[in-house]
Amino acid sequence: MIKSLSVTLYLLVLLSFEGEYDIVRNFILHTLQLQSWEKTMDCHSPGQGLMPASFKVRTVPLDGDDSATEEVLDPDFGEAAIGRVAPVDSGLWWIILLRAYGKCSGDLSVQERIDVQTGIKMILRLCLADGFDMFPTLLVTDGSCMIDRRMGIHGHPLEIQALFYSALLCAREMLAPEDGSADLIRALNNRLVALSFHIREYYWIDMKKLNEIYRYKTEEYSYDAVNKFNIYPDQISPWLVEWMPNKGGYLIGNLQPAHMDFRFFSLGNLWSIISSLATMDQSHAILDLVEAKWGDLVADMPLKICYPALEGQEWQIITGSDPKNTPWSYHNAGSWPTLLWQLTVACIKMDRPQIAAKAVEIAERRIARDKWPEYYDTKKARFIGKQACLFQTWSIAGYLVAKLLLSDPNAAKILITEEDSELVNAFSCMISANPRRKRGRKSSTQTFIV
Repeated sequence: MIKSLSVTLYLLVLLSFEGEYDIVRNFILHTLQLQSWEKTMDCHSPGQGLMPASFKVRTVPLDGDDSATEEVLDPDFGEAAIGRVAPVDSGLWWIILLRAYGKCSGDLSVQERIDVQTGIKMILRLCLADGFDMFPTLLVTDGSCMIDRRMGIHGHPLEIQALFYSALLCAREMLAPEDGSADLIRALNNRLVALSFHIREYYWIDMKKLNEIYRYKTEEYSYDAVNKFNIYPDQISPWLVEWMPNKGGYLIGNLQPAHMDFRFFSLGNLWSIISSLATMDQSHAILDLVEAKWGDLVADMPLKICYPALEGQEWQIITGSDPKNTPWSYHNAGSWPTLLWQLTVACIKMDRPQIAAKAVEIAERRIARDKWPEYYDTKKARFIGKQACLFQTWSIAGYLVAKLLLSDPNAAKILITEEDSELVNAFSCMISANPRRKRGRKSSTQTFIV
């Protein structure tokens, strides 16, 4: 599995088994080989560069010798998955893990290999391909990331955008300079600037921005509209008005024309901090919100995958009455201990490790006694998940990685990406030209190429 869950296991190997780096190296190279496998469903094939969501090890007889067998990998690119959804996040996690391996082991020969460089480029070309979309964010279907069941995240979910941004920065760092990569690197840099501007400006929500949305005018047909996405103020749910603290804020879960998904998604917000997709002020504000809403997001077991849960008719319509994603269970606001390590990395980056240490301490009170469940149910995470696997490897690994990082905060650098000055300058130029800052049309032929 090439997901946040399995990446946790390989991070544990990197951090705790110094002489076993080959385990991660072999995983990176074997999954790369699967990238080129034929991927077809009902006579249709996705774009080149797609990485598998998971794979099985099958034992098959050798040709010409029925008594001998060999083990082969049997990848799933979504054609066997629930809902038949392609794994958009798999390739992004692969790039992030590749960089982490190089930084931790010091072995840069893997990322310099021709086949690895080709694999990076194929993923980038797939993600950077032109389409009909007016936004720099990746357009995906429901269930294409850690939340792999129907949960109303289709469109431009924050989790995918944060991983996309992180993967772009990691790829730029690892791509070998050569003439054939110039256009790709130029497109990558332009997307980084546009994506960071888009997320920071339009996904950010705090009490000030909430009040601004509450006073939005609608149906603004113009180039300098303030309400660019025609968001109707009535979309602001009563729960959000009461829930939003005076100090703190977060990046919303999704943004589409006439729709803002105001749910708090933990992985997307945490990875926005880790990847520097969020500004320093926004990153601190996200952690301020986590502290202010500790009883909702952490409670008896960290960490809510999202908040709040879909309930009632909304749950019926959006999930299709999914019996696994009932309110406050599984991906519908269940609590996932594996998210501990991502909370820890974000807190270490912002020099606030005490937040993560407090969460780890809460988990330690019962997670071993509960036999390391995959997830917890109920609003306060008081029950072991009704269908949760016990002795779940990524729950164990998530806890151990968090403990290792807290004991050696410098190790978190293998995952953290810092924003460079050129990106900051380009972003500042876009801010100054943004109609939300200054109304009125402004003619400009300037482009931002980092």
